[in-house]
Amino acid sequence: MAHDMFDRLGTADAPHQLFASTPTQRVALARRQFFEEGVRPSGLIGEAVLQSWMRCTRNHTDRQRIVPFDAVTPSRLHATLARNRELLEVARQELVQMENTLAGTDCRVILTDREGVVVHVTHQPAAAHQPVLRKTARVGVNISERIVGTTAPGIVASTGQACTVDGAEHYFDVLCHMQCAAAPIRDVTGRLAGVLDLTIEARRFGFDAASMVSLYATTIENRLLQAQSRDHLILRFQASPTLLGTPLEALAGIAPDGTIAWLNNAGARLLGRLPEAAGERDVECLLGHDLASLMRLGRREAAQPLRLASGLGVWVQAHLKGTDGVDFKHAVAMPGLHASTSVEHSVAVATAGEDCTAATDDGQAPHAETLREHSRKLIEETLAAHGGNVSQAARRLNVSRGTLYRRMRGWEL
Repeated sequence: MAHDMFDRLGTADAPHQLFASTPTQRVALARRQFFEEGVRPSGLIGEAVLQSWMRCTRNHTDRQRIVPFDAVTPSRLHATLARNRELLEVARQELVQMENTLAGTDCRVILTDREGVVVHVTHQPAAAHQPVLRKTARVGVNISERIVGTTAPGIVASTGQACTVDGAEHYFDVLCHMQCAAAPIRDVTGRLAGVLDLTIEARRFGFDAASMVSLYATTIENRLLQAQSRDHLILRFQASPTLLGTPLEALAGIAPDGTIAWLNNAGARLLGRLPEAAGERDVECLLGHDLASLMRLGRREAAQPLRLASGLGVWVQAHLKGTDGVDFKHAVAMPGLHASTSVEHSVAVATAGEDCTAATDDGQAPHAETLREHSRKLIEETLAAHGGNVSQAARRLNVSRGTLYRRMRGWEL
């Protein structure tokens, strides 16, 4: 029966929408067309909600049934909280701030994992007029689309896109008095790490909940990206230096091989694209500057002007941490590097020591020049061993071809 309905969706015109003037009327008309007449209610509801209805129709046949707002098993909850410990840690400050801001409302701040299990919720007793919140606003409850049908956090968990679901846009009738707005939080791999949601029952938000949840989700995501970038050079950049350190700042994580490991949304927009292909991740191609010059920015606390490859002028701050969390942007190389050591790491550390002009305790000059010589010798020996084949040498040294070409161009200069 459901398949017959989907076969007919979009085949009939829907003149009824001319008589729906309010949001409530439009949603009511959309439900009648979709669920009773099998007509696609184009223009009456958002596409994200419509697609969710279609998914839910395949999984839930009875829209009037009692929805089970059950918590997952204790063992699964324990594993979920442990798996999301880092997310909860970086989100703690923003969650507290959100809850303080919304203390005068009936809103609940909800954070779920990527599968829709609640890992944080505002600790506030539900009133008598909030029977659904009394059941759902609990850590461990699974509010994924598969369990509770169409909701904003459920749609975000399914699609990765921010959305708002209002009243009767929810699939199940029992949720018709709910309003929710949710936004995604992604990790350094680009995967969904969690969903931040604002939910209210029996009344309307009274403010732009979508903008608020998006702002805080972006801040949490930026914190998570930086927390997970233990071996990346982190770049903060924007067209105005006043935007650095705000949710509007662009962020990029540069890997030791001179490629862009990740970009946040603002960074992707500022560069004009996301580097999807491996060949488009080279930092010099996208930013117009090699890793060595970007690392030199890390020795200055203040933001520095930089001209991107596109010609756009931005202000940049750079920060580099070691895997143990210790800042090593002023470190110098230690002798005895093995041939298997990444040449980009050698060059990066040598570059970080270029400004060290003071003598050491025994009167010797710093190691920067020695390390540069070692880096060049390592590259030349590897190229010779592979008959001058740059691709094979790059693979042996575990760096990109662009890195080797930049090093060789530097020798010519």
